[in-house]
Amino acid sequence: MEVGNQTGITEFILLGFSEDPELQPILLGLFLSMYLVTVLGNLLILLAICSDSHLHTPMYFFLSNLSFIDVCFSTSIIPKMLVNIQTENKAISYTDCLTQVYFTMFFPILDTLLLTVMAYDRFVAICHPLHYMVIMNPHLCVLLVLVTWFIGVMTSLLHISLMTRLTFCKDFDIPHFFCELTQILKLACSDTSLHSALIYFMTGVLGVFPLLGILFSYSRIASSIRKMSSPGGKQKAFSTCGSHLSVVSLFYGTGIGVYFTSAVTDSSQKISVASMMYTVVTPLLNPFIYSLRNKNMKGALGRILSKAASCL
Repeated sequence: MEVGNQTGITEFILLGFSEDPELQPILLGLFLSMYLVTVLGNLLILLAICSDSHLHTPMYFFLSNLSFIDVCFSTSIIPKMLVNIQTENKAISYTDCLTQVYFTMFFPILDTLLLTVMAYDRFVAICHPLHYMVIMNPHLCVLLVLVTWFIGVMTSLLHISLMTRLTFCKDFDIPHFFCELTQILKLACSDTSLHSALIYFMTGVLGVFPLLGILFSYSRIASSIRKMSSPGGKQKAFSTCGSHLSVVSLFYGTGIGVYFTSAVTDSSQKISVASMMYTVVTPLLNPFIYSLRNKNMKGALGRILSKAASCL
């Protein structure tokens, strides 16, 4: 059967983590708690950056965008999963599935490119401190963010436009907790070689090359830090990069984990657990990494909480 106006397909079935009825309340409570903490943590980061004039710098401008993306990424996956668990209805409409595929590609692309931009920001700040505000001016910062969004939009649209031409067999069961592109391609009866080639190409262009850019930036940063004579200067330089390096390691580490898990096993449960680390845990931990390792952020959050407490 062909998809869209040419077929009768109306929905897929998301099998999720487990069909055990006794596990459903546990999964519901776990993912609801993680989602609420993710949204609250990232919104607090956004509020702190917007309300504190000391944080109106390029680094925190990019961080606010990263927090916004993490909220959107989690929202594109978890609420639907919670509804399915609560209602015991695992169906997702064809249109909603395509929408979820789009956003679960779009936001990770933004994450990848934005982390690369943030690495460049740290490179300029440490290697060219006297020219930092000239190079990282507001116009360039906004332009860099707009470019990342444009690339994300166009790349995701390209994948979706190819998906609408797929035909599917009788099996509409997706062994995952969200509509993941590669899992849907496995259900297709039509030729998916073009889709697979595009995935490999985009992974190289939007995954490997940004990582190489990050590694190059930090190699230059490490070289500059070694040349510093002041221990205090070295400590300050390390502190400004520590949070970003932790987020990069978490993002790429979980992403690579998903890739290798999918390559070496056919177990849908293992793939789902690996994907959970990438799609759920990473956006959850990012606010803690930036707030606990950053004195300016901790100070801004402390002032917000103090104001909130005084109003009660």
